[in-house]
Amino acid sequence: MSDDPTPTDPVVLSDFDRGVLIGLLIGEGSFGGDGRQPQVTVRMHTRHAALFHWLMGRFPRSRLYGPYHHGGRSYYQWMARGEVLVHDLLPILEAQLSPELDGHAHDRLQMMLARYDAVIARERSRPVRTS
Repeated sequence: MSDDPTPTDPVVLSDFDRGVLIGLLIGEGSFGGDGRQPQVTVRMHTRHAALFHWLMGRFPRSRLYGPYHHGGRSYYQWMARGEVLVHDLLPILEAQLSPELDGHAHDRLQMMLARYDAVIARERSRPVRTS
């Protein structure tokens, strides 16, 4: 039997994992979208590869792109959007990212939630895919 999460398994993080995640997203995260759907993105130098693999281990339905090498830069880009964003990441962010912790990051999250409210509500109303 595999220990790999299936799409219906909830993301369970330790207190330490939550702290690392929230700190990473406050410092390096982008809360936005492409005009059609919301997304949370982290882009950092390839020297942080272990951290990106740590993210993938906790959010296996997210996406990791790269490494990219252009313009004298080498980086990875991690992205959570769609089902993984709404069902796996947003519950953690909404519970943990407060204005008292970081007002700027909280405001960016709130702007993303407001801008993509209908898309997020539609995804929340769908059952989580099983395959």
